[in-house]
Amino acid sequence: MIIAVLVRTFAYEPFNIPSGSMIPNLLVGDYLFVSKFSYGYSRYSFPYGFGVFDGRIWGTPPERGDVAVFKLPRDNETDYIKRIVGLPGDEIQVLGGVLYINGQIVERFRLDDYVYRDRFGNHNKVKQYLENMPNGKSYRVLDSNPFGSLDNTPIYVVPQGHYFAMGDNRDNSSDSRVLQQVGYIPEENLVGRAEILFFSTNGSARLWQVWRWPFSIRFLRFGNLL
Repeated sequence: MIIAVLVRTFAYEPFNIPSGSMIPNLLVGDYLFVSKFSYGYSRYSFPYGFGVFDGRIWGTPPERGDVAVFKLPRDNETDYIKRIVGLPGDEIQVLGGVLYINGQIVERFRLDDYVYRDRFGNHNKVKQYLENMPNGKSYRVLDSNPFGSLDNTPIYVVPQGHYFAMGDNRDNSSDSRVLQQVGYIPEENLVGRAEILFFSTNGSARLWQVWRWPFSIRFLRFGNLL
């Protein structure tokens, strides 16, 4: 028991994905390990936030493009997972659905449409892009609505000691663009960096429906790195 608590506190903690805000890279029903040591430790590294110190120790700053788990600033309790796109002092803006950092466009390239099946069994297509961060990190993003409510924003100036995060499913994500809901993420609220998927299910089989397990488990997602 003590070993498990120590591992969960200082090394790796499992998380599951409850929403579609990080599609196409993370799906509802994905389970992943988050490295607690990647960004150092704060009181939120401990179970229930029972840390005995303020700020961070042994910290290494996040990089643009990292997928990070953090405590929602408005309640300091709810776990959120988004992609870090802005560092302290950065100016962030979205224009026409395209991300700008410090006035420079973040290049993106059109990919084949992302195809998914909704709960009615219909196949739907969404525009998909490969977004390239200035530091070389690349990842896929979705743009389902060319006139989305968060496709054109003011300029956000990230305060010192804070970060700016966005979901990869850009038109279906409540993130730092919504200041009243998420806003800027204090450094102290960072829990860790998402590293690897260890399990995934599409939710079509209940726990007792053993005969349906093989058809509900997404085996090809096991071991995917983030």
